[in-house]
Order: sequence, then C-alpha cells, then structure tokens
Amino acid sequence: MIHERRTSVNRRTVRYLESGLGRPIVLLHAFPLTADMWRAQLDAAPRGCRLIAPDLRGFGGSSIDRLEIGMDDYASDIVKLMDSLLIATFAVAGLSMGGYIGFGLLRLARQRITGFLLADTRSTADTDAGREARATMLADVRRGGVGILPDRMIPKLLGDTSRRERPGVVTATRTLIEANRREGVEAAIYALMRRPDSTSDLSRLDAPTVVVVGDEDELTPPSDAEALHRAIRGSRLAVIPRAGHLSNLEAPDAFSTTIHEWAVSLRS
Repeated sequence: MIHERRTSVNRRTVRYLESGLGRPIVLLHAFPLTADMWRAQLDAAPRGCRLIAPDLRGFGGSSIDRLEIGMDDYASDIVKLMDSLLIATFAVAGLSMGGYIGFGLLRLARQRITGFLLADTRSTADTDAGREARATMLADVRRGGVGILPDRMIPKLLGDTSRRERPGVVTATRTLIEANRREGVEAAIYALMRRPDSTSDLSRLDAPTVVVVGDEDELTPPSDAEALHRAIRGSRLAVIPRAGHLSNLEAPDAFSTTIHEWAVSLRS
C-alpha cells in the first residue's frame, strides 16, 4: 500500500510517498515530473525494503522558498528529510535529474549511502549548447507557464515505442508535468544549467551500483550509461528494451525487476 505523507524540513513542506518496510531506498524523480512517477515501483516494493519518494523542492506538494538553488541544495533536502525520519543510512535511486541529485548526495553524505541506482542520467555538466537550450526554456516558462512543457518535452522524454503504442503513458506524463508550479520548474532549470561535472566523483562510489537506461533514450542515450558503468568500479549495467528516457514509466515491470535485483545487493 502507498502512503502519502507530509513533513516540515527547514520550515518548508515536503510531500513524499512511501511503501514497504525495512531498508530505506529513496526514489528521486526526473524533471519536470513529481514523486508520483514512481507509483508502479512503490506498488511493487521489494520485500524487506521501505521505498520513500519525495517531491523535490518546488515540485508537486513540496514548497519552495527561493529560486536560485543548485543540485547540492536538493541533495541537502534529502539528507534533512532522512534526518527528520530518523533514518541514518539509505540507498538512492535517481532518474535523470534524480541522478544528478544522487551525485550531490555522493559529495555530501557518501558514508550514509548503502547503494546507488542511476537511471537515464549522466555525470557530465551541460554543454554550452545545452545551457543555451535551457536558458531558452527558462525564458519560455517565465512567459508561458508550465503548460508549454508537455508538447515540447514529451517527444524527448518518451521513446518511440511509448509514443506509438502506450497512450496511457503519454497521458500520465502530461499530467505529471502539469501538476507542477512555475516557481519549482524555474528553480530546477536554473539548477540544471549550473550543475557541476560529477565525473571525478564516480571513483569514490563504493556502494553497490546499477546503471539503468532505456534503449530508446535519446536525451541520455545508452552510450552515456555505458560511460557511467565503465567509470564506476563493480557496477552493473541494465538496458531496458523499448523504453526511452522515462524508463520506469515506460517499462515499469522491467524497471521494478531491476530494483528488486539491486535491492538484494544493498549493504545493511
């Protein structure tokens, strides 16, 4: 059963979903979605694991107090949420932007992390062209609001198979994007533009790690996942067929199976 909860962290509201009991695994959502993207995985929590999926600052039901924040601010929010829940150690599963926040957690709280699942993400910073594209998106969101994003982003977020054969996934992705407020999206775009190159941090990653990618992901293609896999000693690579950038939404059963297999390896 999935429970929806709210707590206060630094006088800000944090909404989170959770299911299961046992070793904690934090699920970090993609941009520009919410924690609800993880519902299929929350419904299939591995035995002996407690899944916790927060709305990131400014997304869904979580409040925001300022717009100029960075990936390490999001990471600090997760540490403080775990402190408020009296959780000392936890595993991290992050998809896309959630993976970038995972790298922030590696910098801030490496000794507290029991494992990493890095899905459809990369360790490098934005290129100049990427920052330019985000600056354009930021200006457009300021003018037109969050409603401009679904038509612009869904063709990039979802793979060809999902757009062609899974209309429910397309509708769900649109709904998740539209659930957000402009302030949270603006802050995230700003953070994405400024995120650091985390490649040098990968050598410090000594917890059980799996790198996941949809084979139709065009935003962070399998070549990016292979680079992460090569850089992280002892990691495992899982390629999910017929899925794009939002592989957990597009192929929920295969993604949940990967989480179950990874959960077995987590250190206590």
